[in-house]
Amino acid sequence: MNNNILIKGDNIEALNLLLNDKNLKGKIDLIYIDPPFATNGNFTITDGRATTISNSKNGNIAYSDKLIGTEFIEFLRKRLILLRELLSEKGSIYLHIDYKIGHYVKVMMDEVFGIENFRNDITRIKCNPKNFKRIGYGNIKDLILFYSKSSNPIWNEPREKYTEKDIEKLFPKKDKIGRRYTTVPIHAPGETYNGKSSQPFKGILPPKGRHWRTDVETLEQWDKDGLMEWSSTGNPRKIIYADEREGKRVQDIWESKDPQYPSYPTEKNQGLLDLIIKTSSNKDSIVLDCFCGSGTTLKSAHLLGRKWIGIDKSKYAIEATINKLETVSGDLFVLKPNYETIELNNAQPTKAIFNAE
Repeated sequence: MNNNILIKGDNIEALNLLLNDKNLKGKIDLIYIDPPFATNGNFTITDGRATTISNSKNGNIAYSDKLIGTEFIEFLRKRLILLRELLSEKGSIYLHIDYKIGHYVKVMMDEVFGIENFRNDITRIKCNPKNFKRIGYGNIKDLILFYSKSSNPIWNEPREKYTEKDIEKLFPKKDKIGRRYTTVPIHAPGETYNGKSSQPFKGILPPKGRHWRTDVETLEQWDKDGLMEWSSTGNPRKIIYADEREGKRVQDIWESKDPQYPSYPTEKNQGLLDLIIKTSSNKDSIVLDCFCGSGTTLKSAHLLGRKWIGIDKSKYAIEATINKLETVSGDLFVLKPNYETIELNNAQPTKAIFNAE
């Protein structure tokens, strides 16, 4: 694919068009979608400012979210079946959805992608605590359903930096020059009898029912390098320094609040998309968003060196996306986005729009 592509039109039509291109079918490494949430409302834009409350009486309708219940699930199913065909064997899909309908969507996605390919139900904290009077607890979250197409998807281990409190808690010790560290056991559960992990280290055997975590030669090298701490009773433990760690693993609760003044009703925090794209795609992967809204996915993909395809039928979404892409200034490291805009108008283009490299 030479150019990034922005398509205005119904995404069923657009996805079928993509599937007819041999250079794209089975070649998409990452799909992120933020479809309607079955709210039975309309979302509007007034003087360039979007409302995030359904059934607003003011402004122009940016998109209508009137499908509910089984109609909504079937609406998504038809699109997810096509999206699965576009995914590469190492591809993943993240579907962002509301907590009210999300559990029904998960059951359907288990059918389409296989329950064995379900990876996470990610809780996204979307806003500050609310004090609306209601029977029920305040709602500050929605969810992201993460599936892969196979058992071996692209996975670039995400890490987040330790906070000062994390460092104090996880690395409570200090060495002579003040470097923070902790220690971990050098043995693990399970016995081995003839392997290298059952041999004596400094005349010591692993405790009963356990084995060394690595071979004795490595343990001896750690000790030689000063990376072993010995207790007063002669118990060795491996030293782990805080400043040598990349950070802590990202868990399944993400705090990623929506923009305070969105340009489009569904606009998401770019940091959310950065995390997903870095983790589940590689440089030059193709990223697809067929409910692209304000274009956050596309901008993030571009800045991270990925190729992208965006689809939306709302003229306000296409306008917001183009405006967002125009905010990429371009420099020696990141070029301004180069893309082709296509309007389907309920009829397939008469000429090929996708070019093989």
